[in-house]
Amino acid sequence: MSSLKVHNSYSKKKEEFASIIPNHVGMYVCGPTVSGESHLGHARPFITFDVIYRYLKHLNYKVRYVRNITDAGHFEEEGRAAEDKISKKAVLEKLEPMELVQKYTNLFHWAMKQFNNLDPSIEPTATGHIVEQINMIEKIIADGYAYVVNGSVYFDVKKYAGKYPYGKLSGRVLDDLLETTRDLEGQDEKHNKQDFALWKAAPPEHIMRWKSPWGEGFPGWHIECSAMSTKYLGEQFDIHGGGMDLMFPHHESEIAQSTICNKHVPARYWLHNNMITINGRKMGKSYNNVIRLTELFSGNHELLTQAYSPMTIRFFILQTHYRSTLDFSNEALQAAEKGLKRLWEAYEELQKLEFDAYKERNEELEKTFYKLCGEFDEFMNDDFNTAKVLANMFTLVSNINSLKSGNLEKTTLSADCYAYVKKQFKAYVEDILGLQDENEDKRGRLNGVLDLLIDLRKEAKSKKDYVTSDKIRNQLNRLGILMKDEKDGNISYSFEK
Repeated sequence: MSSLKVHNSYSKKKEEFASIIPNHVGMYVCGPTVSGESHLGHARPFITFDVIYRYLKHLNYKVRYVRNITDAGHFEEEGRAAEDKISKKAVLEKLEPMELVQKYTNLFHWAMKQFNNLDPSIEPTATGHIVEQINMIEKIIADGYAYVVNGSVYFDVKKYAGKYPYGKLSGRVLDDLLETTRDLEGQDEKHNKQDFALWKAAPPEHIMRWKSPWGEGFPGWHIECSAMSTKYLGEQFDIHGGGMDLMFPHHESEIAQSTICNKHVPARYWLHNNMITINGRKMGKSYNNVIRLTELFSGNHELLTQAYSPMTIRFFILQTHYRSTLDFSNEALQAAEKGLKRLWEAYEELQKLEFDAYKERNEELEKTFYKLCGEFDEFMNDDFNTAKVLANMFTLVSNINSLKSGNLEKTTLSADCYAYVKKQFKAYVEDILGLQDENEDKRGRLNGVLDLLIDLRKEAKSKKDYVTSDKIRNQLNRLGILMKDEKDGNISYSFEK
């Protein structure tokens, strides 16, 4: 089997992956800012890096996957005026800031479960690591790469760029940044316009604030990830991931901070997924084209013609290589919905197929099956190419359907071939791509609801509350669910045909 190769955004080339510690991988992925609900654009990085996490585990790496929660500050310095998203949204929703944080953290976790994403190994929060951030800022000041002005601390980008390759990740040129940086709040405090805040002094109206050597304030957006990745993965780790929109200023700033503190670039491999666009435009509030995940699942949005299930969205995202642009349309999602249904039906059919000694063994077809399934690993080892894996799967789907009924119905494959294809298909469909049977999930939920109603009816009967008992039975009967009292005292149900 070929070795794993990944496209490193830092070197701008595909490189063979070699972890710092053999058989162990440290991976840090920038998580959500929990000042609002996640949207379709946010789904792509979390599904992408979930598949990467799954595949690394498939390769028998022991993976420590760290994905943070940004629950403090996150004021922007590029493209918009400085603002504290958490505090601003908390005022609008009339909630305490940490109440708002909990609300949207819970909603984020719920959405990740809908997508069948695995939990990260560690999920640290910015507010839980203020001390680590302050310690890192003190080191940067001590080394002469940050300065204090009116209780705020700024990173000296110009001084850093005089010694280190600032802009290498994003391709930004410092002289260009000097010309294009906008005049934003607090710019007059900085030595240079492109300097970024490590710590901001909190104005009187600012709700979330902490004591520091420079006065009460709150951390900058970039320092939190440097502090948390260092704490949980060490001074240098294997993979840093996120959307390509984070390359600048966020990841570029992380590299600068960590390089000063730890004397080297924090991650060896930088992986970035591309954007989801709508009619060729990036999804964003300024374009008024943001579709929240709950709106996708319910269909309640003016750009949607129907509701789309979490598995349809996951499948839609995985059909395109993670570094390619993915354009949203109802037609594309509807095609994904049909494709996923076809794939899953063939997958279920494959489980039923067995070697039949009375049929003629089809050796040519066996070669095709071995080749198509064997290429799954080859494609994933080539920078996690899920699009090619799925393309092979659909070729297999046609052959599986032909074995069931069609030109190949009188032929069979060897028992070994069947076993290999079933093993590979299951490993990829369920364990690596993370797809699951939504109908089975719905049936499971329905059975859980019915079991609850049975318990409530038993309880009502035991209390001689026959009004409630009969109401539960009669309402279910109207819905075509027949509830029957058995002689042993148990209650069973069946579905009306």
